[in-house]
Amino acid sequence: MSATRKSDWKQSKQTGHIAALITVMCWGCSFISSKILMDDAGMTPVEVFVYRFSIAYLIILILTIRNIRSRSWADECQFALCGICSGTLYFLMENYALMYTSTGNVSLLSSLSPIFVAILLAIIYKTRMRRGEIVGSGVAFAGVALVILSESISKGLGFSINPLGDLLSLSCALSWAIYSIAVKRLIPFYNSLFITRKLFFYGLLTSVPLLIMQQQPLHFGVLLDFSQPKYIMNLLFLAVMCSTVAYLLWNEAMKLIGPLAANNYIYLQPPITMIAGFWLLGETIYPFGYIGCALVLAGLVIADKKK
Repeated sequence: MSATRKSDWKQSKQTGHIAALITVMCWGCSFISSKILMDDAGMTPVEVFVYRFSIAYLIILILTIRNIRSRSWADECQFALCGICSGTLYFLMENYALMYTSTGNVSLLSSLSPIFVAILLAIIYKTRMRRGEIVGSGVAFAGVALVILSESISKGLGFSINPLGDLLSLSCALSWAIYSIAVKRLIPFYNSLFITRKLFFYGLLTSVPLLIMQQQPLHFGVLLDFSQPKYIMNLLFLAVMCSTVAYLLWNEAMKLIGPLAANNYIYLQPPITMIAGFWLLGETIYPFGYIGCALVLAGLVIADKKK
């Protein structure tokens, strides 16, 4: 490899890592905005999802209006699979899991998606994790567990098992892993804008009927109440930063550094949520939380450097 090509390769890898980091920072903060909309405004998980992704889809559609069709019906089916797994199934299972199990269980079990990605890559593409990636993933996951369970450990509450909620959380991680593998086949042929728009379209196509069928009344009116601007501001943050920008960056990151390396950054999501909760909601950070953050960062470094 020439010096110029090697330099370009390193720069593209760095760009991929930065894109993945920014994405996970947005997603880590998204829990705060979702909590405000569901707890304070009374919105259901389906309602938040539909409002959020409708705005994001319109933004992307404006930017890609001249390029609507994919290459084939086979690709269209692949896009549908990606949209359902990364949108409808992932977000709805994650939010409904919170109704049956603790937040800690949901966060911990849904962060297993990098491990599912590695397993699916091994099955479908006959690849295997390198020793550094295995060790790094293990260290990062241990850090995630400490971050999420830091309060329970400090207070001696332990880790409870709730079959339905925990199964939904694991299914959530598996759904994200399936999307990561499925989109891998599309990335070489489509740009990130096109892929993201397709994901949002099929996510909305399969979730809007659920919104129509739900028993609870809609809360669209609170978004137009300008005496309470926090609701519309949080929704716009979810739509613009956590959906439009984050998904564009995420698809670009998977193109540049691969699905496994990109998904390892998901381990950073619970620590970022913990820090955001401290600054924005005044939540307490316990000593084990700091140790967990250090382990997550160490695991990511090991996975990236010891290849």
